[in-house]
Amino acid sequence: MCLRHQSAIRPEEEEDEPSAQVTIRDAELLNREINQSLSSLFKLFPSVIMKQKKTVRNQARKDSPGGNAAIKSEKKTEGNSFFSWLLVLALLGAWLSVGVMWFDLVDYNSVVGALGGVYDADGDGDFDVEDAKVLLGLTEKPVMVASPENPLGEKELHEESLPGENKESISHSPHGSTYDAEPSLEFTTEESRPANQISPELPPATQPVPTSVSTPESITETTEFTEEPSVESKEEKEAKKKKPKLLNKFDKTIKSEINAAEKLRKKGKIEESLHAFEALVQKFPQSPRCRYGKAQAEDDLAEKMRSNEMLLKAVNSYREVADLPDVPPDLIKATLKRRADRQQFLGRTRGSLATLEKLVQIFPEDVSLKNDLGVAHLLLGDNKSAKRIYEEVLARAPHDGFAKVHYGFILKSENKIAESIPYLREGLETGEPGTDDGRFYFHLGDALQRTGDKSAYDWYEAGHRRGHFASVWQRSLYNVPGLRAQPWWTAEETGYTVLVKMLERNWLTIRDEALSVLDGTSGQFLPEDENLRETGDWGQFTLWQQGRKVAASCRHVPKTCALLERYPEATSCKRGQIKFSVMQTGTHVWPHTGPTNCRLRMHLGLVIPSKGCRIRCTNQTREWEEGKVLIFDDSFEHEVWQEAESYRLIFIVDVWHPELTQLQRQTLSPI
Repeated sequence: MCLRHQSAIRPEEEEDEPSAQVTIRDAELLNREINQSLSSLFKLFPSVIMKQKKTVRNQARKDSPGGNAAIKSEKKTEGNSFFSWLLVLALLGAWLSVGVMWFDLVDYNSVVGALGGVYDADGDGDFDVEDAKVLLGLTEKPVMVASPENPLGEKELHEESLPGENKESISHSPHGSTYDAEPSLEFTTEESRPANQISPELPPATQPVPTSVSTPESITETTEFTEEPSVESKEEKEAKKKKPKLLNKFDKTIKSEINAAEKLRKKGKIEESLHAFEALVQKFPQSPRCRYGKAQAEDDLAEKMRSNEMLLKAVNSYREVADLPDVPPDLIKATLKRRADRQQFLGRTRGSLATLEKLVQIFPEDVSLKNDLGVAHLLLGDNKSAKRIYEEVLARAPHDGFAKVHYGFILKSENKIAESIPYLREGLETGEPGTDDGRFYFHLGDALQRTGDKSAYDWYEAGHRRGHFASVWQRSLYNVPGLRAQPWWTAEETGYTVLVKMLERNWLTIRDEALSVLDGTSGQFLPEDENLRETGDWGQFTLWQQGRKVAASCRHVPKTCALLERYPEATSCKRGQIKFSVMQTGTHVWPHTGPTNCRLRMHLGLVIPSKGCRIRCTNQTREWEEGKVLIFDDSFEHEVWQEAESYRLIFIVDVWHPELTQLQRQTLSPI
């Protein structure tokens, strides 16, 4: 019946090839045919079903007047009815399939091919009608466009932690930041790094808004750009398709035995896997793949046991693999890269450097290995060698984003501020692996600030969106999530009122001891060496650092140190200092932030000129008073001017953030 109707509609199809394009008239006719068939089927089957019910009931009355027979008969009728409706659905499915395929309504091959690549075609996180439209070519795939609120087109990341959990957000390791400093230009890495590195923003009621500087809302076109689909090169596509070849000819002959041991490792049966690989190494001592499997099993077991001794065994096993004859190049690369990584983890930085140098010698064309070698030099503080490495990389691959951000980082450490900016900016814009690091956003913004470029705040906003900064203003990189965040504090808010009252009550004693050191010839006040000054002189005399008392300093100011001994919130603060700070006239300290949100900073005025000394934290500016304590959170941006006619002398006391638990205070690493 269906075929006769189709023949009447399109008789030319008996001789010619059916058209691949469906017309509106074809669709209308198909719709009409389906409706007619549906009507016929619905008319036909209900009558049959009713007739069956009637017949069964009559027969039941005749044959058995009992109730049980009637019930059984009724159930049978229901079964027939259910079977009839299944038949209806089957016929409908067949008719629809024939209709769709006959009129070529959908190009199934293209749809299935597209679905095989990606399901979420419109980027909204699920597969729905809009995705189907994109896959069928009815609508275009949307392109992510940067907005003023999100200059990099990124989803905002947030980190959650359980109450009381000692979880820290780390984007930068500012080792050497012993003063009132920004994150150090000494390059460091963290072995373990949380995926989302951000602390909660300020509550709306307390969040400051800048007045005379660029705001997060004033993002300009200088950093606004569209994220376009990346076009992969042939080499990148081939690299993705190409699986590393880890077996030599001999290892292929024992592949089944290797796979059996490897299967145990992948299932988490690490001890069994290690025993299996050890047996294979004994049996086949010249097999690189067996020895590599042994090294991997030792590596996994070291992590499980948290054993440096076991990890050292793995490091040695990786070396043994590379020293064997007839090792496939892919296996050599995988082995030595992992060995360098594990050496770095163990703190054997020079050993890691030697391993990477060997890799670069074996694979001189691999730019990524040279980039890793540059980082190894930076970790050793050898910026000169790292700079040479990155210059070589950029000569060969001028658009390499990883090399650019690290080269810019080195230039800024050399105080070549203007020169560092294009490398940091262009490197970040590539979005390449290894570039999305809070240090690079921090130092690009800082460099732009020092050159008077207000787009610095656009990059701070971008760093915030990426999850590196708690906010545009609060740019510390060693953070514990969830701590109360506000630029200025009162003594009552901190809960340290007893300490504050003690300092204010004894300020003259503290001042006199400081003056005795300042006026002496001992040279105890050391110049600030974190490159924070634009102009002037700034010296500091430290009594406690990273929670440790500097006994030599306290001998010069015994009364001051004795007063502080009773206040562990200050003396045990491993992320702060207690020190005197003297600033000479004509000094300007660049806008900067401290390294962590885990501390608050108290300033006790000792010698304060009547005019010309002020401190800005976010958009609020205040002045010191002799004998009074100012309290602020130095993880927020702050800036200092000393324009008086004589020096300014204050006493700085860092204290733990009051919301940190006792356990957190004991276990957080020093800064």
